[in-house]
Amino acid sequence: MPTKSRRKIAIACQGGGSQTAFTAGVLEALFEHRVQDDFQIVSLSGTSGGALCATLLWYALMKGDANPTRRLLDFWHDNTAQSSAEQHFNHSIIESLRATSKGHLPQINMSPSDPLAKLMMSLSTSGLRPEFTDFPALLRKHLDFDELLRWGAQPDAPALLLGAAEVLSGKLRKFNSREEAIRIEHLLSSCAVPNIFPAVEFEGFAYWDGLFSDNPPLDELVRPKYVGASNIPDELWVIKINPTGCNEVPHTPEDIADRRNEMIGNMSLFQQLTSLAWVNDMILMDAFRPEMLARFDITHPVLIPKCYRDQPDAAYTIPFIEMSDDLVDTLDYESKLDRSPANINRLIENGRQQASTFLAQRRRAIHGK
Repeated sequence: MPTKSRRKIAIACQGGGSQTAFTAGVLEALFEHRVQDDFQIVSLSGTSGGALCATLLWYALMKGDANPTRRLLDFWHDNTAQSSAEQHFNHSIIESLRATSKGHLPQINMSPSDPLAKLMMSLSTSGLRPEFTDFPALLRKHLDFDELLRWGAQPDAPALLLGAAEVLSGKLRKFNSREEAIRIEHLLSSCAVPNIFPAVEFEGFAYWDGLFSDNPPLDELVRPKYVGASNIPDELWVIKINPTGCNEVPHTPEDIADRRNEMIGNMSLFQQLTSLAWVNDMILMDAFRPEMLARFDITHPVLIPKCYRDQPDAAYTIPFIEMSDDLVDTLDYESKLDRSPANINRLIENGRQQASTFLAQRRRAIHGK
């Protein structure tokens, strides 16, 4: 009996701090509903919190875990404030940030590299779990970087691309599992928000987080040079954190800052989608010679979200996987830093719900029922 053909997919995970717990819920639901029966994941990409989720799933797939999202959910459990002391610390930080955004408290700028800032953080987190206060320790608990180093580059496996930006040169950097072993420095670089973490320095370079890079990397996911000819996807799925629009023009300082962060976080995504849509349209209109397409191993357009296309009825369009409007309306910038159980759990649950609906729609589309 012939094996059922599966559509190849690439999953790109946008960054957004604690809000990427939504991504964990999405990925859990996809595998709970056996996405692998109809789709083959050929590559993953991500920035910041999206890079964490993509890496944890990629690592589980590489190891052949029976439950590929168990590690991911365990990570988010450890990253959530658990004890009363952790919840008090988290609440104090988040509410202080909200009060500062509203102008109720003065803003005090300190470098994360400042010795005084490090001392204050050490004293305020004394007695809390290392997984909650020490980000590298949290990563090492859930990813065996010594094992990853032994694996080395993985040219034939599903590709993993992580976005960051080199501070001194201003150039974008994509850490690629096909070219080098995935290291803890790669994840720390993609998550190094400048006002929270110092730049990550290694091998003569210094990196800040993926918000300054592609958020998330998309262009590389459809290019054989980066993911390999056998990993070119039929569909490109984007787990999107930042909302595209808003209901009204923001006027308060905190609303302006929140909307500004959302728009900056989406900027590179929109630019990449515009580029992909243009190439897809050119392919559909036979604008390229067959030998040129063959040179780049291009055989067909890649599916992209219809809301960024000039031809919204084109056959290769799909929606994003993104938060429900009801949830988006309750989130602010500070929720991207909030690790309270209430915030993390509602994001995960919404991810489950949205992904379940999305996967059902995709299956109806490909099976015609």
